[in-house]
Amino acid sequence: MGILNIGSQALQANLVALQTAGNNIANVNTPGYSRQKVILTTVPGQYSGGGYIGKGVSVQTIQRNFDAFLTRQATLASTTQAADVTRSDYLTQLGEIFQGGTTGLGASVNDMLNALSDVASAPTDLTARTVVLTRVDETARRMRAASQSLDDLQSGISQSLGEKVNAVNTLAQNIADVNGQIARAQGGGQPPNDLLDKRDQLIRDLNQYVQTTSIAADDGTVGVFIGGSQALVLGTEASPITLIQDDFADPLKSKLAITRNGVAVSLDENNLGGGQVSGLLRFQNNDLAEGRNLLGRLTLAVTTSINDQHKLGLDLDGNVGGNLFTPTDLSTTSNIYQVVGQTSAASLSMAISDVTQFAASDYELTFTSPTNISIKRTSDSLVRTFTASPITIDGLTITDANFGAAATGDRFLLKPFSTSASNIAREFSTPRALAVASPIAAKLSPTNKGSLALANLSAKTMASTAGAPIDNYSVTFTVAAGVTTYDIVNTTTATTVAAGQPYISGSPITYTPAGVPGFSLTLTGAPANTDTVTIGKNAYASLSGGNATAMMELRDKPMFDGAALTDGYAGLISQIGIRAQSAGYSAQVSTNIAVNAEKSRAGVSGVNLDEEAAKLLQYQQAYQASAKMIQIAQNIFDTLIQGMR
Repeated sequence: MGILNIGSQALQANLVALQTAGNNIANVNTPGYSRQKVILTTVPGQYSGGGYIGKGVSVQTIQRNFDAFLTRQATLASTTQAADVTRSDYLTQLGEIFQGGTTGLGASVNDMLNALSDVASAPTDLTARTVVLTRVDETARRMRAASQSLDDLQSGISQSLGEKVNAVNTLAQNIADVNGQIARAQGGGQPPNDLLDKRDQLIRDLNQYVQTTSIAADDGTVGVFIGGSQALVLGTEASPITLIQDDFADPLKSKLAITRNGVAVSLDENNLGGGQVSGLLRFQNNDLAEGRNLLGRLTLAVTTSINDQHKLGLDLDGNVGGNLFTPTDLSTTSNIYQVVGQTSAASLSMAISDVTQFAASDYELTFTSPTNISIKRTSDSLVRTFTASPITIDGLTITDANFGAAATGDRFLLKPFSTSASNIAREFSTPRALAVASPIAAKLSPTNKGSLALANLSAKTMASTAGAPIDNYSVTFTVAAGVTTYDIVNTTTATTVAAGQPYISGSPITYTPAGVPGFSLTLTGAPANTDTVTIGKNAYASLSGGNATAMMELRDKPMFDGAALTDGYAGLISQIGIRAQSAGYSAQVSTNIAVNAEKSRAGVSGVNLDEEAAKLLQYQQAYQASAKMIQIAQNIFDTLIQGMR
């Protein structure tokens, strides 16, 4: 009977080995499947006078080939790749919104300014004026189109975030359910390999959305944590996550929150790690926000500077110019936000002080005391403090009408640029209303003896109303000991408004009083002593294109971080392009790391068909030998029975 038992045990053991190898082959393409192998053990021998006699083999367990370190490493690499690739893809879409070439926003701004040259040459030509208004309308249309494209991208991100949050919650619940199945199955004393593989695959799928940390419990369940320490899954319980707005209820930003025991806890974006949700949030809250601010800064700077200069001129009927583009009100509820649930006595408003100082950023304003204000520029976290109102910062004037009444800790979010381009339009369509005439004119004295020549004259402060008197000025030069200076005299009031100013050929001579037309006069050449230039009301304003020239010359004005107005769009494209290039490189690197990590994991857990085919032959031969053993035992038994008869 001993040899028969040994043979039958061997037959069963090799059959299990054959089934296991066949199962490996069948699941070679099953996601998350770990190769299994049979662990055989010797049945303890029976003692006899001649020593221990072997009693065969038994199956100890079915073991899955699994390396926890390699699996965790591959999962982390994969979740980093998911975040980098997601952000890179959306940055590519963001870059496509800001096209270069003739169809881009930059080209329309250049075309608009260049069209003013024809009006400057022929101020009464209604066709040339109409072309300018057409270019203005096209520039406004492209600004609105870019803003709408950003809104569409924002909507797509919001929808995608919602879908991925739902996927996270579904996977978390599935992990909790499998945890329960594993805990029950482990009571049998053997590992439920297929359930373990299923849970590992669910965790890997979950890490495509959010980076997690897994901690095993004694009952066989696994706790899954996100955001550093927040439990997404504990045992058989899953905590749902949701999307919420930030502290200021900014509609353009969102964050994750996890609800446990009825309490919602917001998750710090910086602690989320990798995953598609993290990549989307980073793009939405940082990259897309900067894209909006860059577009808004460009729009606000271009339209405001052109509006300001246009209002310094006179139209074809002698009326003072108005806004050429729709002006932007920076004090609306879409620009100033307060912390949700907070009531403050502060009354904030924003206005533009200097378009050349704009920084593409939002600002967080905090009252550290009723009379102390801290302002953080969110783009680079630069913090500045102020003790009075109004505040001038980065070309903006921030005023608290109730300064001193705010409570310590009151916080506000200021967004001067995020919606600037959404409602930009041309203000009028009548070509006669284009204010291209300069209200002032300059004249060189016929008695001048030097080589002075008039290069440019433009108004620099408000133009007068039609028919209102304009003060006259004289600029008189003094040449002594090789040094040339000039005095500016208001000849209407016989007042010297500037004295002993150094003269440099080609540099503007500027006088900008409040409430009356100021001027910027550019002369070339060398004056002689007592040479004079007079400036007064333009008697032939209808034939003048001086203000058109002044608007046209805005294209060379340093405006965007020192770059000229016409280079502003190129700078915008450059900043977005640098981000996209950097994100693309990160995505490429993390993809390579993830691929190599997965190869290492698959080298341990994956199924090798050649190896399994060899094992099939090995176990088949062992099975046949076991069957032969049983056959021999049966023959021995038959011979014994026949002998006993």
